[in-house]
Order: sequence, then structure tokens, then C-alpha cells
Amino acid sequence: MNIEEMDKSAMAAADLLKSLASPWRLKILCQLLEGEKAVGQLAQLLGARDALVSQHLMLLRKDGLVSNRRNGQTIYYSIASDAAARVIRTLYDIFCAPADVPGDT
Repeated sequence: MNIEEMDKSAMAAADLLKSLASPWRLKILCQLLEGEKAVGQLAQLLGARDALVSQHLMLLRKDGLVSNRRNGQTIYYSIASDAAARVIRTLYDIFCAPADVPGDT
């Protein structure tokens, strides 16, 4: 990889990490790994106000990490970035997955 490609890749990675640099956004994306959800569903799952979840979804959408679709008055969100999904899965495996218990198979 030449230096120009490395610079471009490093900037893209830094931008992604900036977008993920919030516990709320990480939790929202973790929930969206399971499938699309409406703001109210996410708020209930996360124990947060709808307005807080909406604010973070707006930032994630602006950064291209989530997309939305409208069904009547309800807006459903889903992960739009493969890179974000891969990072969230990796973070989940490191920090959230149940630890292996010795003797369990």
C-alpha cells in the first residue's frame, strides 16, 4: 500500500472511530446488529429517552453508519455500514460476549 492509499485508509478509519466514540452510539449499533428497530424500541431496550436515541441516530445517519425507512409514522433504522457492523461485532466479542467457562463445551 502506498502512502496516499495509507493516508486515505487512515482517515476513513479515524472517521469511523470518531463516529463510534460514544457509549450510546455503540449500544445503539449493537442493538441494530440484531435487525432494524424503531426509535421507541431502541429507547426501551437501552433505558433511554427517545430524544437521546434520536439525536445519536441522526449523527450515525449523517456519518453513513445507519439508514432508515419509514412505515407510516414509524421510522426504522438499520446498520448501513459493513465496516461499522464488523467493528461492533469485534467489540462485542471482546467486551460483551459471555466468557468461556472452564469445563463447558
